[in-house]
Order: sequence, then C-alpha cells, then structure tokens
Amino acid sequence: MMGEKKTITEQTNQKSLRIDEMSSLEIITLMAEEDKKIYLAIEKTLPTVAKAVDAIVDRWQKGGRCFVVGAGTSGRLGVLDAVELIPTFSIESGRWIGLIAGGYEAMWNPLEGNEDDEKQVIEELQKNLLSANDVIIGVSASGSTPYVLSALTFGNNIGALTISISNNERTKASKMSKFGIEAIVGPEVIRGSTRLKAGTAQKMILNMLSTATMVRLGKVYQNQMVDMQLINKKLVKRAISTLIELTNLSEVQAKDLFEQSENDLKTAIFVALTQGTKEQAKYYLSQANGRLKEAIYRFFNKK
Repeated sequence: MMGEKKTITEQTNQKSLRIDEMSSLEIITLMAEEDKKIYLAIEKTLPTVAKAVDAIVDRWQKGGRCFVVGAGTSGRLGVLDAVELIPTFSIESGRWIGLIAGGYEAMWNPLEGNEDDEKQVIEELQKNLLSANDVIIGVSASGSTPYVLSALTFGNNIGALTISISNNERTKASKMSKFGIEAIVGPEVIRGSTRLKAGTAQKMILNMLSTATMVRLGKVYQNQMVDMQLINKKLVKRAISTLIELTNLSEVQAKDLFEQSENDLKTAIFVALTQGTKEQAKYYLSQANGRLKEAIYRFFNKK
C-alpha cells in the first residue's frame, strides 16, 4: 500500500546512505557506533525479560519444555542457543528445542521462503505433543513472520506460555504473547539486513532467557557451571579446575574426590565443602531439586 509507514527494521538508516563510498575503517566504525544502540534497546526490555524468565522457570518445574521458533536469522539463533544448553547445563535432550522454518536444511541453506509457511510449525509442535505446561518463544525481527505468529496462536489455543522477541514497536507477535519483548535497535546500516543489530539483540535476549532460567534452576554454583556434560578432555579439566577453585583442594585431592564422586561435580563439591558422604550429597541435592547452595544449607541445618 502506497504511503504506508515502513516498520523500523525496514527503514533507511540516514547515517549509512554513503556506506558504499566509505573505506573499510569508516564502514566498521559506523557499524560499531550503531551497535551501541543495542544495549540501550535491550536495557528497556529487562523488566519484561525478567518476568518471562520467572514464568519459564515455573513451567519448567512442572515438566514443561521450551520451543524457540523463528525463520532465517532468527530461527538459526534460536537453534544455536537451544543446542548449546545441552552440554553447558546437562539438560535433557528435547527440553529446550529450536524450530526453524524450512527444517534442518534451513540451518545451512537460505530457505527464507518458508517463513510464510503457517502449517509446518503447527505440524512440528503437534509432533512434539505441545502441552499447556510448555513454552513457545517466537523470534521475529519484524514481529509479523507468519511461521512465528502461527506458533504463537497454536500455543495460546492450548494454554502454553507464549513469549516473543521482535525489533519493532507494537508488533503482532507482542500482541499475541503473554510477554512481548521489543528491542528497538533502529534501522540497519544495510536496509533490512536484520542479521546485524536486530539479530545481535535477539541473540543477547535469548542468552538472557536461557541462562537466567538455568541459573534459577540451580545449574550454576556461585558463577561456575556445575552441571556440564563432561564430553571431552577440556570439560573434564574445567570440572577439576572448578572443584579446586571452590574447595581449595590440591589437584591430586580434587582428581581423587572427583573419581570417588563418579565424575559428578556437584557431588564432589558438596562432599568437599561439608565433609559429608556421597550418599548425603545425593540425598540433599535431591531435596534441593539440584540446587547445590541450598543442598549445602540443608545439610548444615539438617532440613
């Protein structure tokens, strides 16, 4: 429609009108200046992001799962964040799932045409037996991607928690979500190229949602990852290093305790800090739903 106002993500950035005449240093300097707007935009969303985290934690503790849905850059970012949670926090496969328009192949090939497919995402959610305990996070720079809106509608219809991340104001996605997160980063230096500021903002917010959720669930002790999947030598070495740092054990003592604890870092830390037994560690960790600090508190207060 002629004269219709463009969404922010489709507007022309007046500062980059001559970017095609700039030197390399001038181009990246301009990009860096524009990227400063990302933090300011995200800062305004923090209260909503925090409420979304609380809601995700509540659903998770009821056995719910989290589905991150998007197309193109947004979908790839969602898949990336979801995949990395498994080794970082040892969550079960299938608890935090990334769904991208076009399926697996769209991670590697430009299948952006699939963003208009409203049926595919419903089929995927039905295949995963989406329930009222689950969470859908729809990610769309425009806030109007049919693939994402379809997922949010389906989620709302069955009572799932719906969250959206977009980069425009008063988007359709926000209106359809329990928590609509809008990070307004302004026009891109290359008009409409939302893999830039918008994508970076989305990645940061996805990091916040998933990381804060995992911390709230007890996957972190102080600021250390204590629920890692020890799938390679580097991570085993990091686990030993963490044990040494948190308990002041020698390397030999730490390795010995780690083995005695069946390579379970939380158990080893608990035993070292309480002088309790492996069996007590498992009992109190179970009572504390895996939260190590709470388990140690319960041990000393015999709760």
